[in-house]
Amino acid sequence: MRSEAGRRLLGRLVRLYAGLALYGASSALLVKSGLGLEPWNVLHQGLAELTGLTIGVVSIVVGAGVLLLWIPLRQRPGLGTVSNVFVVGIAMDGTLALVPDAHGTAVRIALLGAGIVLNGTATGLYITAGFGAGPRDGLMTGLHRRTGRSIRLMRTGVEVTVVATGFALGGTVGVGTVLYALAIGPLAQLFLRVFAAAPTPPAGTVVAAGRPEGAALPR
Repeated sequence: MRSEAGRRLLGRLVRLYAGLALYGASSALLVKSGLGLEPWNVLHQGLAELTGLTIGVVSIVVGAGVLLLWIPLRQRPGLGTVSNVFVVGIAMDGTLALVPDAHGTAVRIALLGAGIVLNGTATGLYITAGFGAGPRDGLMTGLHRRTGRSIRLMRTGVEVTVVATGFALGGTVGVGTVLYALAIGPLAQLFLRVFAAAPTPPAGTVVAAGRPEGAALPR
């Protein structure tokens, strides 16, 4: 029994950190494409332009700041929440350092497509590990509980705000931002089902069976 529980825990940890690292790497591919970023990274890129820090470092700082907002919302972080703050930003900066700049429309489109699909894959890995929401998703669910408003409304309001702020600071908004918004929900749902079909985590872990409205992004 102990060895079985240990294997399950190890499997969940591998899924967690593989998902977080892949999320950071996929976000870096979107940056390299230059065709538009997911909402929070529009803000991160804008702040990076303003401060001179790398986008990964900004992601870590913003994630830590958002996590502090959990306190008045009475949200409880898990291992996945804290790990998210650091692993995604480190993986993003590492991938940006390794992947050369894109030249040519075809290469940029390929990077965009790969980034979006891998982001959906990362979402499935991270969420089905069952170690807690990312800091940004926790902010939205916390606002939902405190205000009684729908998660969809909270998410839309928060993400429109961060996109507008990031764009004003110099973040990249483009066709990739729109494609990401349209594709990430179906992709996340697909990979949630794929990875939920693997050996399940111990009882008590919740894996989405319907549309991942409140947990579509592990951020």
